[in-house]
Amino acid sequence: MSRIGKAIIEIPAGVTVTNNNGIVTVKGPKGELTQELTDGISIEEKDGVITVSRPSDSKQHKALHGLYRALINNMIVGAGTGFTKQLELVGVGYRASHSGQKLELALGFSHGIVVELPKEVAVETLTEKGKNPIITLSSHDKQLLGMVAAKIRSFRKPEPYKGKGVKFVGEIIRRKAGKSA
Repeated sequence: MSRIGKAIIEIPAGVTVTNNNGIVTVKGPKGELTQELTDGISIEEKDGVITVSRPSDSKQHKALHGLYRALINNMIVGAGTGFTKQLELVGVGYRASHSGQKLELALGFSHGIVVELPKEVAVETLTEKGKNPIITLSSHDKQLLGMVAAKIRSFRKPEPYKGKGVKFVGEIIRRKAGKSA
């Protein structure tokens, strides 16, 4: 039995989960998400608790068992409380500002970078004197949020010598010594 797959999922107050012929829909205060279940994986809801089950012990079913349990759990957490990711811009002259769903970045290139964000992702920028600018992204969809954050980070990945670039808050960059004197 998959350790992740056999763990139960508790449904918090304000979140509703419906299963309609293998299509799971989760509605909550933050938004609505859907996921299609494939290959015989089924869910059962009883007393505010969801259990995910598989039809056999084949390698494919074991892998999908844990996967769909994690996806459904992420949908429930996202619809209930949501997810946030913070990116930090490390470097002299690196700036970030937003207007609506457009994020404008100055990352040391000869031109500015304008990113059009999906409507499901909320953005907030914070610039304080003497500190690195911070971009806060929040959404109810964990997968979409991770993809947007990775796209922003890919414009200027942190380099190992000075640590300049776009990094996640709390991320540890492996540093290199550089030239020896």
